[in-house]
Amino acid sequence: MSAPQATRTTALHAGAWWLWALGLATAASRTTDPLLLGLLVGVAGYVVAARRTEAPWARSYGAFVKLGLVVIAVRLAFAFFLGSPIPGTHTLVTLPEVPLPDWAKGVRIGGRVTAEGMVFALYDGLKLATLLICVGAANALANPARLLKSLPGALYEAGVAVVVAMTFAPNLVADVQRLRAARRLRGRPDRGVKALLQVGLPVLEGALERSVALAAAMDARGYGRSAQVPPAVRHLTSVLTLGGLLGICAGTYGLLADSGGGYGVPLLLAGLAAALAGLWLGGRRSVRSRYRPDRWGVRAWLVAGSGIAVAALMIWANDYAPAALHPPAVPLTAPVLPLWPALSVLVGLLPAFVAPLPSGADRADRADRADRADRADRGERADRAAARGRAPDVDPRMKEPTQ
Repeated sequence: MSAPQATRTTALHAGAWWLWALGLATAASRTTDPLLLGLLVGVAGYVVAARRTEAPWARSYGAFVKLGLVVIAVRLAFAFFLGSPIPGTHTLVTLPEVPLPDWAKGVRIGGRVTAEGMVFALYDGLKLATLLICVGAANALANPARLLKSLPGALYEAGVAVVVAMTFAPNLVADVQRLRAARRLRGRPDRGVKALLQVGLPVLEGALERSVALAAAMDARGYGRSAQVPPAVRHLTSVLTLGGLLGICAGTYGLLADSGGGYGVPLLLAGLAAALAGLWLGGRRSVRSRYRPDRWGVRAWLVAGSGIAVAALMIWANDYAPAALHPPAVPLTAPVLPLWPALSVLVGLLPAFVAPLPSGADRADRADRADRADRADRGERADRAAARGRAPDVDPRMKEPTQ
């Protein structure tokens, strides 16, 4: 199955990307093997590199990777300075221990730092970092505006608030980059406190203009209007929605915990059914209509199914080979990559081959930006050459000297 170019009609449903990423995150929560966690990170990174666009939200993946590294560093720092509950015999260093009162028993600052405790902290931090990176992959691949279109009517207002909050930071970063590039073209410094203060006012002005334009557009489209429904329907909607969310939380906890898999699936299914019924009833108050709703096609099923398959296979592997997925820190042993769980993780690569390719407009925009950066670099070289008192270099592709 060859992947087509992503257009308005062939673009993948945003919910499929989130289901795929949540499946990888569920698989990451079932293991502490650093090799399997690294493989999950590699799968997510490969799919993001192959299928993300040049939209502002698509640049957030790098920020999530850096956040994951910060989480690992913080976890190791806590284990180093505050100790670890894991007993160990291999002492790395002994820090001066701060005496604490009796009411702080079980807590220590300083003392003996063992290799076993640091390895356990590394495994724990790597698991949390992998969860964050999987969520970052969903943020980089799923269009938040198209995801908003697919939300049930009962969640429309909350979804609008979330989408506006998610797109504010990328637009702010894009404005800062644009203004800094403009200052460089004018020969003004773009670094330092003074440049930051001079850039801040135009950025604030642009944010206010977008806010006013967004408010006017929402008002023109009748945002906030709702239909009248009987009180009994409203009460039933609240009961079903809240009960369903509680069932989903309890079922998810049962699936992710080491014990509780027996009641996790039934509770999760019952909670999903109740929540969907509540959302359907709550959607009767919404009077909005959808223009060109996104369709859940075969490719969306394949992408979402690959993530769900990775999660299901990892949960199954946790039943028949728990020791392979959880290498012990005491005693110290080198982690081993288990064969079948590793092959199940590779199923998550399917979206890199079946999801629609980024549109040609995205690639053209990427090439245009690279060409503009190249021209700006040639201009800077010409300016430096002129400042040194010699003739600027002549680009063979241009009839005039590069300026």
